[in-house]
Amino acid sequence: MRVKSMRSNTSFLWGTDAKDRSKIGIWFQAFRFHYVPPSFLPAMICSLIAWTNGGIRDLGALLLVIAGVTINHVGLNMLDDVCDYRHSVDDRMGGEKNPYTGGSGVLTSGLLSAKQMIFASSLCFAVTATIGFYLAFVKGWVVLALGLFGLFCSIFYTLPPVKFGYRGLGELGLLVNFGPVIGLGAYYVQSGDLSAEPLVISLVLGFMMWSMIVINEIPDYDSDRAGGKMNLVARFGKETGIVLYIAGLACAYGILVASVLFGIAPATVLLGLLSLPLALKSIGILRANYRDSVAMTPANLLMIRVHLVTGLALIAAYALHLAGI
Repeated sequence: MRVKSMRSNTSFLWGTDAKDRSKIGIWFQAFRFHYVPPSFLPAMICSLIAWTNGGIRDLGALLLVIAGVTINHVGLNMLDDVCDYRHSVDDRMGGEKNPYTGGSGVLTSGLLSAKQMIFASSLCFAVTATIGFYLAFVKGWVVLALGLFGLFCSIFYTLPPVKFGYRGLGELGLLVNFGPVIGLGAYYVQSGDLSAEPLVISLVLGFMMWSMIVINEIPDYDSDRAGGKMNLVARFGKETGIVLYIAGLACAYGILVASVLFGIAPATVLLGLLSLPLALKSIGILRANYRDSVAMTPANLLMIRVHLVTGLALIAAYALHLAGI
């Protein structure tokens, strides 16, 4: 009987019955994990850069950085959902929906309440701050400065009174934070200093994050304008959004190639060009279907893959460089 009771408790903790699995699934939907890799990929890449440059290889600190930026991103996703919901941005998206835009859908469908999401996002930010303060204590004030800047931008991305995302500054904020801020912070944790190489390489992923945000704003054009979320696409139109999307990708790949030509990064980083065919395909789909939010869905998915493939390729590039290959 005791064994049976223990199994029952374990099942409850891990949510093996249908009800608990459903709850876990709802929270995973709210977290939007498919958008989280842009947080930890630059941290991993720039830590590897530090190691190739003689860094201390503090694996524990790296894991804390990855945990901190990942949890922070989850908090950002949920708080963004709540703010858009309260401005009725996501409510205005009727009919068939592009699954990569318009928030997680847990609020508009009544699966979770705004109060639950705010509590969860606050918990995420509290955990992030705790990790950040610890790393700042053991690694130095630069970590604190970068961490506080990143946390501020995450909280006030859509939260009043700042609301970067509603004022046409969200794209730039995400470029900076999901590129140099995370990259330089991770590099500093491993090396104790700053360098041009992590700055330049992190900009590659930063500009890809810019493009990811822009392409996700295109299907939301009407609902964003109606809800007062005046991002760059809502301000200047879908056609301009296409230009901004292509420009972000061009900057990303241009910086990648230039980093090798100017001797900033090793030639192995050109492995990042493996994602270029996916990027070109996404551009073609976007240009042909930007007026149809559902038809352009493959372009949104391809952009997620472009960032992921580039990030993994750069990890492989620096792993090879670290191994002396």
